Amino acid sequence: MVGSIAALGMGLAVIGAGIGIGNVGAKAMEAIARQPEAVGDIRANMILMAALVEGAALIAIIVSFLVA
Repeated sequence: MVGSIAALGMGLAVIGAGIGIGNVGAKAMEAIARQPEAVGDIRANMILMAALVEGAALIAIIVSFLVA
């Protein structure tokens, strides 16, 4: 039973990361469309935020794996 709960936690972490990175990308594209001259700053911030979301998801997967 614990293994299936851990697998559910891992799946939720991956789904959450996918949604989060999708939102970051969508909002960055919207910001670039509104202000094209700031594309460099927006891109750098987008990559940083995507890495932070991915890191949080990786930590959640590792914690779920260690609980099992």
